Amino acid sequence: MAMKIRLARGGSKKRPHYSIVASDSRMPRDGRFIEKLGTYNPLLAKDSEDRVRMNVERVQYWLDHGAQPTDRVSRFLEAAGVIAKKERANPKKAQPGKKAVERAEEKAAKAAAAAEAAENAAETAAEATE
Repeated sequence: MAMKIRLARGGSKKRPHYSIVASDSRMPRDGRFIEKLGTYNPLLAKDSEDRVRMNVERVQYWLDHGAQPTDRVSRFLEAAGVIAKKERANPKKAQPGKKAVERAEEKAAKAAAAAEAAENAAETAAEATE
């Protein structure tokens, strides 16, 4: 049985509240779980102690028995010092998309054309005063 440590959503519409649970990976997100390991309330301030609460001993038990944490839960565990930090590198994330690059090129071309036109106007004005 493939075990996951993941978030199960609760709370009302636009007021999310999550439970950190150990469950079989084949079960639905908010469905059957084996054990509740903690809670996560994203509406609280980031520095609040109640934002993420976990029973670290039980989390460690499930990790020792082969449970795989999801990305979000692994970040919580890294912050708590339960697991080592992973290197996350997505170099393409910071790069603009195709359309943004095209817009930037068009803007640069317009700016260069405007600068050239201003330079030509300055030259013609200088020749006229001579």
